[in-house]
Amino acid sequence: MQYTILAWLIILAAAPCTSLAQNVSVEWRELAPFFTPPEEFQGTFGDYRSVLNFDDGSPVRTAEDWPRRREEILRYWRGVLGPWPELVDKPRIKFTKLDHVESFSRHEIEIEVAQDRFVARQYLLIPDGKGPFPAVVVPWYNAEDSAGLTEKQRGRVDFGYQLAKRGFVALCIGEVGPVRSPTVEAGGTQPLSYLAYAAANGCNALANLPQVDEQRVGIIGHSFGGKWAMFASCLHQRFACAVWVDPGIVWNEKDANANYWEKWYLGYDLSQPADKQRAPGIPDRARPRTGAYKRLVAEGHDLHELHALMAPRPFLVSGGAQDRPSHWVALNHAIEVNKRLGHTERVAMTMRDGHSPTAESNAQAFAFLEHFLKR
Repeated sequence: MQYTILAWLIILAAAPCTSLAQNVSVEWRELAPFFTPPEEFQGTFGDYRSVLNFDDGSPVRTAEDWPRRREEILRYWRGVLGPWPELVDKPRIKFTKLDHVESFSRHEIEIEVAQDRFVARQYLLIPDGKGPFPAVVVPWYNAEDSAGLTEKQRGRVDFGYQLAKRGFVALCIGEVGPVRSPTVEAGGTQPLSYLAYAAANGCNALANLPQVDEQRVGIIGHSFGGKWAMFASCLHQRFACAVWVDPGIVWNEKDANANYWEKWYLGYDLSQPADKQRAPGIPDRARPRTGAYKRLVAEGHDLHELHALMAPRPFLVSGGAQDRPSHWVALNHAIEVNKRLGHTERVAMTMRDGHSPTAESNAQAFAFLEHFLKR
């Protein structure tokens, strides 16, 4: 990867009334070290199943072999998670309210997240000026926080607001699929996969806007939104790059917050009614694994296989309490795939203490998106 002499300079706007009320600047070159694992984790692959071996044991020898292996991984995961309904090619957007904020327009919208299924109180942020602009999908518990409408979240998870000020179109989405989503009720897909499907339709919606460059749509999310962003970007190849902010990028049953086993993520038992699902909590004898999570663990599959589906698209893990330096062992598998494809510096991980984003970690994430989506 070639670096320009004048690197992108990202300034995180001051966040009044919060502990993050400070300016933080990050030059692109400052991110370069985050594409290299710490020395102790370089070239280590742990007990994770190799993504560069086909299911029959034969190796992926060349870049030309990879699409076939990628399809094999994708077919397995979609089979376990449950099939997606057909994607909406041109999801409809209904504009319901408009505010002009600083240097962008903030539209309250209803958006078609599945065929003929609209979700209200979502937000589309469009910068002033002439596009086409790069764009991001920003998933979170609710769309208001990421659109900058919640004061206590300003400077923390208001990714859509911050990126709109930097010249991105931002689609802020939340509450698009309950635990008992229509596809789950029909015996279809796991809740987290359904959320990924909704985000994929959001990506398609952005790509069809005249203000957006369809080749430059990314995704960023924190925690729950990070899990959502990871599954969406890995399962939908139209996302050009991704930032996953401390979602927990591997199975970890020692960490209650790496909770993919819960019914609202991958642990929904489709053979049981809603009132018969497992109780929340780390799997144990009284609360055994269920749903897709049970099968994935039993068959020796981990999330590093999803990471590999990103190649050669770049992604950043903004690590904190859930994603620690040791998780480079899993990321090394995606690095190896990129090497096989002739690419370097496509997998990065930054690190901070604590789960919540900081001014510095946000500036790093925004610098990453600016570099890969604005070039």
